[in-house]
Amino acid sequence: MFDKAYRQRLEADLAQWEADGVIAPAAAGAIRNALPPLSPGINIAVVVAIVGGLLISAAFLAFVAAHWTEIARLLRFAILLAGMIVAGGLGAWFAGAGRTVLADLCAGIGAIIFGAGIALVGQMYHLGDDFAGGMLLWSIGAFAAAVLTGSRGALAVGLVAACIWTCTRLYDAPDVMHLQFVAVWLIAAALALAWNSRVAAHLVAIAVLPWWIATSIRFDLDGMQPAFVLANGAALLFGAGLAIAAHPRAQRLGSVLSFYGAFSLAVVAFLEVMTIDDIFRFRTGAVSAQPPWTILCGVAGVVLALASAGINRRAGEILAGSAIGLVLAAAPLWPASAAGEPWFAYAALLCAMLCLVVSGVLDDVRPRIVAGWLGIAGVIAGITWAVKGSLLQRSAFLAVAGIIAVVFASALNRALPRQTR
Repeated sequence: MFDKAYRQRLEADLAQWEADGVIAPAAAGAIRNALPPLSPGINIAVVVAIVGGLLISAAFLAFVAAHWTEIARLLRFAILLAGMIVAGGLGAWFAGAGRTVLADLCAGIGAIIFGAGIALVGQMYHLGDDFAGGMLLWSIGAFAAAVLTGSRGALAVGLVAACIWTCTRLYDAPDVMHLQFVAVWLIAAALALAWNSRVAAHLVAIAVLPWWIATSIRFDLDGMQPAFVLANGAALLFGAGLAIAAHPRAQRLGSVLSFYGAFSLAVVAFLEVMTIDDIFRFRTGAVSAQPPWTILCGVAGVVLALASAGINRRAGEILAGSAIGLVLAAAPLWPASAAGEPWFAYAALLCAMLCLVVSGVLDDVRPRIVAGWLGIAGVIAGITWAVKGSLLQRSAFLAVAGIIAVVFASALNRALPRQTR
């Protein structure tokens, strides 16, 4: 929960409790005094200053590019070096003045200029044509700036460069797993954990998606199903996020990872229905639909989710683990033959998304609820419009599923205490 939103809700609750006589005014004042001060955040002046800084940076790079052939090599290098020095100096000045957002922006701009310098120096001196290597060097420099300055902007630049690096390597050598990116990602995750920053956690969670997507598409060349490979990645991200959030010091990072894992799981459920029969031809040979190591990742996601449920004693996380397991179960439930429709797989996916919604309701986690509803909508849309077969059979299946859901809701309503319904 964001600090500002939490303070606003707490202030409203304190005022209501005082008016109702639940707590004394002195107690409410003591609670307010015990809270740490809020960070200044980003106001209009800071937003305008950020836009101005970005425009100046773009103007600098455009001017250098326009006169690149007219500028001597040594002067070109001096201009790039001066740009990084000026960005670093301004960042230090803003940091000393307490303008942390602007200092962060300067560090990010310096990281961008560093990447431009790598490309331009390589072009000047005709260095080896290794685009992916240049991206790796850029990523290393940006990560170094992030470690030294604590800049989220520099971390974002480093992760973008790392994603381009790994996607390029996978494109150049599709028959080789690019596990080096995992080591880079773990370094970024360690930074996000050390900073305890929600922004850094979002950046880290987003950065893992391109690598897993590129890896899953690579496996399509080997006769495997990308949607099933993606399902294992979403399962690991979701389950690991829940397990990490069980530790108090890592709760912010873990919760963000679990949010992205929940939405990834919903997207994967939709893709399994939409793409298996229509876009990607289902393989019926001896090749497995997913490699063994990805299956282990999916199983690890289920185990981690259930372990987190045992530690936190939350029924919602048990259902979250069940949702992960049901999405993974859709792969073996899918028929080996293209004839007929995999009704059991569709039922597993619908149950998985329903478990995700109920999990979010029980644990009061809104992203899980939203992800579950989006997943239910996507699976129903896929069953209705994107699957070959009899429309009558599909309508009968959806009707039976709806009746079962209503019966389950009635039983759940009777089982739950009145105050938690």
